[in-house]
Amino acid sequence: MNLGCPVARTAELIGNKWTPLIIRDLVKGEKRFSELERSLRGISPKTLSERLKKLEDANVVDRKCFAEVPPRVEYTLTAKGIALLPVIDSMRTYGATWLPECDDETDVPAEAPLEAALA
Repeated sequence: MNLGCPVARTAELIGNKWTPLIIRDLVKGEKRFSELERSLRGISPKTLSERLKKLEDANVVDRKCFAEVPPRVEYTLTAKGIALLPVIDSMRTYGATWLPECDDETDVPAEAPLEAALA
């Protein structure tokens, strides 16, 4: 895949089921692995570990290890991670507007946001 396009590169970084949710949870401040695991119902420890490692490698998440017994590790967003918040917020807004929670919710807003912006 050609990742020269900025949209493609961003999608590569956050375009899976769990990464935007991890970023969403880290907005509230530092979290331990177990806290993230509890808040992300259904994620396996292996998947969470892989996603956090990928975000750490991309400098989106900072990982702090504390020399304690038992060992303690905390994750926080970096400036690069905080810069993703408008993207995550746009996803939230889009989902609330266009992706109903239930199949019964078939009402579509009379005026789409883009149409309103162009008016």
